[in-house]
Amino acid sequence: MDEEKRITLRLPVDLHAWLAAAAKSARRSLNSEIVYRLEAERDAAVADTESP
Repeated sequence: MDEEKRITLRLPVDLHAWLAAAAKSARRSLNSEIVYRLEAERDAAVADTESP
């Protein structure tokens, strides 16, 4: 990441708890877990648009 943008994100309590547990299991911070998942989803979407 060359540049970063800070945002405020409001999550439902159950979604926050689920993400926090996933982050802990993967030994990542909550922020890193969210970025990891968003990047994976973006990469999958790009791959879908590039495949014939």
